[in-house]
Amino acid sequence: MAKKFVCSTTEPVVSTKAGKVRGFCVDGTYTFHGIKYADADRFQMPRPVEPWDGVKDALSYGYVSPMLDKETAVGEIMVPHRYWPKDENCQYLNIWSQSLCEEAKKPVMVWLHGGGFSAGSSIEQMAYDGENLSKFGDVVVVTLNHRLNILGYLDLSPYGEKYKNSGNAGNADLVAALQWVHDNIAAFGGDPENVTIFGQSGGGGKVSSLMQTPAADGLFHKGIIMSGVADGIMFCDSTDSRPLVDGMLKELGLTADEIEKLETLPYEALAEAYKKVSPAIKAAGGYVGCAPTPNDFYLGEPRSVGFTDHAKTIPVIVGTVMAEFGFGPGVPHKYDLTEEEQMAMLREEYGDAADTLAKLFRECYPEKNLTDLLVLDGFSRKPSKDFALKKAEHPEAPTYNYLFTYEFPMDDGKPAWHCSDIPFFFHNTDKVLICNIPGVSDQLEDRMASAWVNFARYGVPSCPSLPEWTPCKPGDVATMIFDRDCKVLHNFDDALYEAFMPVAPNPFAPKKNVTVLH
Repeated sequence: MAKKFVCSTTEPVVSTKAGKVRGFCVDGTYTFHGIKYADADRFQMPRPVEPWDGVKDALSYGYVSPMLDKETAVGEIMVPHRYWPKDENCQYLNIWSQSLCEEAKKPVMVWLHGGGFSAGSSIEQMAYDGENLSKFGDVVVVTLNHRLNILGYLDLSPYGEKYKNSGNAGNADLVAALQWVHDNIAAFGGDPENVTIFGQSGGGGKVSSLMQTPAADGLFHKGIIMSGVADGIMFCDSTDSRPLVDGMLKELGLTADEIEKLETLPYEALAEAYKKVSPAIKAAGGYVGCAPTPNDFYLGEPRSVGFTDHAKTIPVIVGTVMAEFGFGPGVPHKYDLTEEEQMAMLREEYGDAADTLAKLFRECYPEKNLTDLLVLDGFSRKPSKDFALKKAEHPEAPTYNYLFTYEFPMDDGKPAWHCSDIPFFFHNTDKVLICNIPGVSDQLEDRMASAWVNFARYGVPSCPSLPEWTPCKPGDVATMIFDRDCKVLHNFDDALYEAFMPVAPNPFAPKKNVTVLH
């Protein structure tokens, strides 16, 4: 059936503080692609865009940030991607809304994309499209691009006051985007006083870092962290950037007195110098950038330094998926294996711990196959529970926890992997074929998207089709299990993870027949 499309010289046109923009409307969803929310010089803080006369088209997605490594199309059946032109002048956002009435005051959901702080974009995954979520939940959805890797997170502060916050320029872009939303979103039907930021993987890390950024206080009111809490990655332990920068300067044939030349060199030259110098420094535990740097702009991760007074007032959902890095082909015909055959595989991987792990896993997941233990998440589940417990110590606002354990109809049953929950929360399983099981995935998608929408609207992720989702309390992680059968369990996998973490495989170590998705 054909859709109703509207895009004329006068409709839909919206006035922002800087000028008018024209989008388009499809079956009642107003859409604006590629609105410029800020400008910036390299390594400098963003600034508001210059006002313009007339009407600017917002009909094409804006540039995405350049990336250190060339993108490779792998695993597209699991995580279908879109690729787009790149330029460091990449401060663009996209909007989907069901109304352009300033009095509508609909909840606003701002998506922060994954890829660590180094890669990705607002449109990288097909599942990031905001139309279905906006229509399903009657919310305003915003997605955005910002500076990444050495453009957004290279600390040059030892080389001059002008670079004071270059180590957080990418997060400063995020603050600028939230300021733009605060100043303009009412014209797109949104409520600037009811903004939820949500993100997965690196996007989840961006949520937690913005909670610790005073400049963002008051620009958002709730946060959702999806597979975005982890130990030993995304955030810098070392803060001495001089070995890295001095090494890059030497590689480029420059001295410290010529630091300003880094502002005008082609990005490709900077990236090659960085890639030559950083591996040895990283191996030695030194600063390699590509993540926020603690200073008076960003106060540090809350699990390490504690939650700021303002962060304590932010309602939060934090959660993970069952097999974060289980990207590989899985165990063929796993449901045809005898228990002895399954145990033989576990003993090969976990040795003497296999029997204990199998017993504990069976208690936690009686409906799952024992071979799923081979891909159990050792990356984010335990740190996420730690985040939830530490946040729950502060009664000012609730903290909720979830775990996505859905089994996908691929390779004889594939446990949920990193990114696999995104299509469900965005109500976009129609865009990711592997998600679909008739009569199952559509119901689960409604439940999961409803939870996110209700959290954005009311601060409580409850809906009639889910059991009561209670917040975490000190010592009590109440976990909503999203699966064919949704349920809330309390501290249910503590013993399993106590036994599992000492033998958990390194998710970043090369594995046979495993494809890593970027």
